[in-house]
Amino acid sequence: MRKIEFLDTSLRDGEQTPGVNFSIKEKVAIAKQLEKWGISAIEAGFPAASPDSFEAVKEIANTLTKTAVTGLARAVKSDIDAAFDALKNAKYPQIHVFIATSPVHMQYKLKKTPDEVIASITEHVTYARSLVEIVEFSPEDATRTEKDFLLKAVQTAVDAGATYINIPDTVGYTTPTEYYETFKFLIDNVTSDRDIVFSPHCHDDLGMATANTLAAIKAGAGRVEGTVNGIGERAGNVALEEVAVALKIREIYYQATSDIVLNETFATSELVSRFSGIPVPKNKAVIGGNAFAHESGIHQDGVLKNPETYEIITPELVGVKKNSLPLGKLSGRHAFITKLQELGFDEVTDAEMKELFSKFKVLADKKNEITDADIRALVAGTTVENPEGFQFDNLAIRSNDDGTQTVTISLRNEGQEIIETTANGSGSVEAIFNAIDQFFNQSVKLDSYNIIAVTEGIDAQAEVHVTVENNDTGTIFNASGLDFDVLRASAIAYANANTLVQRENAGIITKKISEKANPEDPED
Repeated sequence: MRKIEFLDTSLRDGEQTPGVNFSIKEKVAIAKQLEKWGISAIEAGFPAASPDSFEAVKEIANTLTKTAVTGLARAVKSDIDAAFDALKNAKYPQIHVFIATSPVHMQYKLKKTPDEVIASITEHVTYARSLVEIVEFSPEDATRTEKDFLLKAVQTAVDAGATYINIPDTVGYTTPTEYYETFKFLIDNVTSDRDIVFSPHCHDDLGMATANTLAAIKAGAGRVEGTVNGIGERAGNVALEEVAVALKIREIYYQATSDIVLNETFATSELVSRFSGIPVPKNKAVIGGNAFAHESGIHQDGVLKNPETYEIITPELVGVKKNSLPLGKLSGRHAFITKLQELGFDEVTDAEMKELFSKFKVLADKKNEITDADIRALVAGTTVENPEGFQFDNLAIRSNDDGTQTVTISLRNEGQEIIETTANGSGSVEAIFNAIDQFFNQSVKLDSYNIIAVTEGIDAQAEVHVTVENNDTGTIFNASGLDFDVLRASAIAYANANTLVQRENAGIITKKISEKANPEDPED
């Protein structure tokens, strides 16, 4: 049975989602979880895009021990050099070179002839191969490229030293039948004296990303590229968790398997959701809140008699399980540490453990029983926090005779300096946000505000997601906050979002070079 590799591009393509801006610490934490999940390669970023992206790729390359680390590069030598420099300490470095091959991209974006594109492939894949052993090549917008020219471009890359050939459905245009035929055509006609691995990279514009990816596997693809939770620009990328579980459930049909540790799926999804600020829809396949819920009486009756009547995926398969060791306010440090180990958090430092246990005791005073989801939320909210600027510290609310609310917000910086600000609002959340606006004194527009309960019940922790727009630049930022109290969670989320805006205004978050920019005009 074939073993399918998984390349995750949540930290590169996924970060192109409007509003998603992972910090370097968040990227490293996600990369470590992806390694635990069984991902074979991580596209850690586009090193030439910005100093932040370069440093993130470098940090991830320094951290991972089992997973290959890939840097994206346009067919430009300076891009390839940046990728190589960022990957110098990677145990398994890879460089991913791409150039557009469809008529519309060559004419309007690249302003290159087909012959010039072929020459660029030869030059830059050869150059990348002189620096690292493993080079991946992508003909951007492959599914809108004429087949004969696509074959020529791919063969040129293989002849120049590429080992992995990625066939991206850049705009989510293709269908499963067409994509299958494209892979069969290339696999049957590309020649090489070494093994070449083909991979799909699907966007979900027409809702067919998972189907297209599985069709490519059926045609002989050996590696899958996508993101956790399907994050990405426009309608997003293929959701890797969907492909991984589909391969498990339909293993006989696809005659393929993978190294994905499926019971780490839920924890991986939850981490990416929290750091991206994008909640997972309830009806999301595999890891959505309703994935294992049965509303229909007929369905409920069938499941009670035999779960296989309506469940093809068990909750335990993807890491959703009942508590085997319930925790409460009387639980001690040993029981807490045992629970962390049971959930796979075995790399928590002593300092982090002390902080986690302290927060656990505070939460346990407010909840009768602490669930696995509560513990995961505590860990995600403690081990990685944005250290720049001021963070939420505390709040006090007072109701006024006229029905308005007055809120005093305390914000604290790394030096433990605390600043208080007070504002009014027609409701508590409005007053909180007005106070934070008053403190940061920035032109910010709130685009969305969502509250999610981490667990069931009236005593659930609240996870608040906000999306804001920096009115001075038009940049969108997502942020989240977690707390037992929904108002505190709202304050944390909004303060985090404002910190991102503050960093952009201060030039800490810099303008990125888009990988869609013309290589001849990299400042676009």
